[in-house]
Amino acid sequence: MSIVVTGATGRLGRLVVDALLADGIAPARIVAVVRDKAKAADLAERGVDLRVADYDRPETLADAFQAGDRVLLVSGSEVGRRVPQHAAVISAAKAAGVAQLAYTGILGGPEADFELAAEHQVTERLILDSGLPYTLLRNGWYTENYTDQLAPVLEHGAVVANAGQGRVASAARADYAAAAAAVLTQEGHLGQVYELSGDTAWSLAEYAAEVSRRSGKAVAYRNVPAEAHLAVLTGAGVPEPFAAILVDVDKAIERGRLARTDGDLSRLIGRPTTPLADTVAQALERL
Repeated sequence: MSIVVTGATGRLGRLVVDALLADGIAPARIVAVVRDKAKAADLAERGVDLRVADYDRPETLADAFQAGDRVLLVSGSEVGRRVPQHAAVISAAKAAGVAQLAYTGILGGPEADFELAAEHQVTERLILDSGLPYTLLRNGWYTENYTDQLAPVLEHGAVVANAGQGRVASAARADYAAAAAAVLTQEGHLGQVYELSGDTAWSLAEYAAEVSRRSGKAVAYRNVPAEAHLAVLTGAGVPEPFAAILVDVDKAIERGRLARTDGDLSRLIGRPTTPLADTVAQALERL
């Protein structure tokens, strides 16, 4: 039985492989499903087995899984294309007879009433209808969704959003990766649904204040109308369809949809989730 991680060269998938290795899983038991072997050369050097497959080419998925495998389906990153991509993985996993299919969905599942959640909701239904043994990992927001944008924030001295006074219970991407590793290697997670989020919800005003404190530069939170935020994003080069999704997420944040703190994530990883201040500090060190 192998532990299979799809999208293993992506930002989350690679961290899941790292977490599995850190947990003492033998590299030969870990399979990284990748589109490009060259991008996974470092994983191969560590002894991880590589299988080449592409979500957009269902025929390549036939050899990605084997009977008894425990599989993590890391959701695709191409919004608008994910349902057929995920359906192809689910079909291949069922044909192979895998022992577990874990999926990285979105916080709130069917209750998430924003556009970004729609493809995750369809995928969850496909998994349930497949009859596969499943584990649903409904991931909340990654703190890195904000800290990856620190350079322009510091340049302009502003965090610009249309989230009002809404709060975000984010966690570091590595926290979510550790949770995925836990459900793939421990017993008792089949048929379970986990609402994963950080231990503490914070506002964007608090985030701006933390960036100011850590960087020594004045940074303010500018809450703007949705239309103005859309113009800022497209002006910065974000394609309009994706910019519209980000604006819609901010509206969901204002409604409290990403603020829940159920504690599932910290329970799965056996420690508190990474504080906002720590991720901000780490991001500033990388600049």
